[in-house]
Amino acid sequence: MHCFGEVVPEENEPVFHADWEARTLALTLATGALGGWNIDQSRSARESLPPGVYLSSSYYRIWFEALERSIAAAGLLDGSHDGTARSWPRIADALATGTSYARDPATAARYAVGDRVRTRMIHPAGHTRLPRYARAQPGTIVRVHGAFVYPDRSAVPIGHHPDPTPEWMYTVEITGTDLWGPESDPTVSVCLEVWEPYLEPMS
Repeated sequence: MHCFGEVVPEENEPVFHADWEARTLALTLATGALGGWNIDQSRSARESLPPGVYLSSSYYRIWFEALERSIAAAGLLDGSHDGTARSWPRIADALATGTSYARDPATAARYAVGDRVRTRMIHPAGHTRLPRYARAQPGTIVRVHGAFVYPDRSAVPIGHHPDPTPEWMYTVEITGTDLWGPESDPTVSVCLEVWEPYLEPMS
């Protein structure tokens, strides 16, 4: 983003810089396994933090702030959420088995490997998995994954019922010169997992 300075990678960066970061990740995964929210709602909770908090916080501070708000919104503290009836020992089983977001498609895939597409220029008010820098960009379908829960419909406020209607998902390759201009390295490209509503055919 403009005015935020250069991105400087940290050499030999550790997984966590402090113990509280590890605990924050563990608590986020454990409470999520109770079923009070899904992964898209969890991401949306982080993105919905006040700008002053989000932009001034470290990565795991953002997770911590969002977790506090999610726990309160789900009623996990006051017992109003029916998920609290599930025993905590079952969290380990939920984490071990994971949660699949693959779904049976209701329609045939619109695109195939090799098709030329363009990502849409969208400005959703809520959560989306299409990054700003990759909007309105030409690309090529290099893989068809199947149908998965669509994050833009799944990331409803905690306490509301997500829409599980799936959409086809693809890997789209975009060249670096399209993303960053003709002076970029011509050998560089970026591959993104992109849901079908994010795409339109190239004319």
